[in-house]
Amino acid sequence: MTDSNFDTDDIDGPHAGQEVVTSGVPLDDARAAMILVHGRGATARSILELGQEFRHEGISFLAPQAAGNTWYPQSFLAPLDANQPHLSSALSLLETLVSDLEAAGIPPERTFLLGFSQGACLTTEFVARNARKYGGVAAFSGGLIGPEGMPREYDGSLDETSVYLGCGDNDQHIPVERVHETEAVLTALDGSVTERIFEGMGHGVVQEEVAHVERMVARLLAE
Repeated sequence: MTDSNFDTDDIDGPHAGQEVVTSGVPLDDARAAMILVHGRGATARSILELGQEFRHEGISFLAPQAAGNTWYPQSFLAPLDANQPHLSSALSLLETLVSDLEAAGIPPERTFLLGFSQGACLTTEFVARNARKYGGVAAFSGGLIGPEGMPREYDGSLDETSVYLGCGDNDQHIPVERVHETEAVLTALDGSVTERIFEGMGHGVVQEEVAHVERMVARLLAE
């Protein structure tokens, strides 16, 4: 379903007006929320199924839908301008969701952001550009957006936000070096970062990663 609590009509660019699919407890009854960001060619509904792995009493799940099932058209390693205006529009959509959750009574420190693949790249870039205390961050097979050697000049502090970065060393889309760079940047922004590189793994998610994030969610709800 499209949740009326989230209005994406006012953002700029191609992702304006996209639906936000929800599951879990209603926001009025939630003690925390998780934003799930799908990968290229996927859907909000498909990644919302991953939320079933983290289902606890008191958490609401929401997944925004990218226009054309793609957050930005080129590789995440391309120059930033090559992915505009889609990239800025996608980042604005995430900012809107975090703000809407706060207005609904769930502050950023109770909001967990999780993405896979292109969604993981978007998630890490968003939290780096909007560093503050979050309920948690998880990036499955992704990393910061932009070409090799791009300056990483971000402001703010993640204030010990728990961050998980997981990727395979045989991933055809995500260079391990970019995962390492992402770990360094988010650590410098005061994140409490766990990086896990899986030997021989390609582009995907393994149960060990899911279990790690499930424990992060459980700790958040126990606070």
